[in-house]
Amino acid sequence: MTTKTDVLRLYKQLLTTAKKFDNYNFREYSKRKIVDSFKEHKTVDENQITKFYNNGIDELSRLIRQTAVSRMYTFDKLIIEPLKKHHH
Repeated sequence: MTTKTDVLRLYKQLLTTAKKFDNYNFREYSKRKIVDSFKEHKTVDENQITKFYNNGIDELSRLIRQTAVSRMYTFDKLIIEPLKKHHH
């Protein structure tokens, strides 16, 4: 049986992995899709939680592969992306 802790851990892992996209558009789309999906399925009954959890695990493995490929190719930063600050 899938517990609330398992679901929250998966949610955190998905968001953490999505933040690893080098491309701003992929990163923001993934984060938004994850948040929206979890909000949409917030009230599912206990019988469906395991099904959605397993789908989430599959999505996590896909996301890990996609972020690895994303990091192989570099893109110029977009204007809307904050530049990393250098500490002196």
